[in-house]
Formats: sequence, structure tokens, C-alpha cells
Amino acid sequence: MKAGAVEFLTKPFREQDLLDAIRQAIDRDRGARTERRRSPRFVAGMIPHPRERDVMAGIVAGLLNKQVAAEWGPAEATVKEQRGQVMLKMQAGSLAELVRDRPRASGLPLPGVARPHQGR
Repeated sequence: MKAGAVEFLTKPFREQDLLDAIRQAIDRDRGARTERRRSPRFVAGMIPHPRERDVMAGIVAGLLNKQVAAEWGPAEATVKEQRGQVMLKMQAGSLAELVRDRPRASGLPLPGVARPHQGR
């Protein structure tokens, strides 16, 4: 159906039909999210640039963009751009989702032990 609609309910509808449609949509979304996390794109991390790994480690550790920039050298605008790239590549819709799913990504430094990329 259009725009991801799960069910089309005509009025008048029973309350149980609405609840069933909502439950079906939630189940479908949960399955889609699980599949995206299992995809090779997600598992590989799709983060080829060491700077993006550094930025991601800083963000996941709770640093602000300007703190990451001050600690590792790039301009704050560059950190914002790299943060956006990390969010896209990790298929995260929010910072909370990125933090939750980050341990599944391979080859990324752990928060608090991140080392900045040496080749500036």
C-alpha cells in the first residue's frame, strides 16, 4: 500500500481491527529493523574513513561536536558532516539508535579508548 500503510480501515471500524492493524505495523517495522541490522552493509559498518570512526567514537562517548573538533583537530563543521555520514552509513535514525547499535559494527574503537587518526 502507499507510503507503507499496513491496513486500510473504513468507517465505521471496530476498535479491535484498529488494534490489530497497529500490532501488525509494529511487528512489520520490528522485522524490517532487524533485517537492516543483519544486512552486510550494516555488519561491515560501511565506515571506510578513520576520521568517521573517530567522530563516531566521540559521539557515542557523549562528546559534543565542538568537543570532538577540539580534541581531534577538524573544524566543527567537518565533524557535523562526518557525523551525518556516520548516521547514514550506520542506518541510524537517531543518536540513541546509533549508540544502541554501535556494538554490532565491526572494527570501531570503544568509547573512552578511541585514538585519533594519525594521518592528518
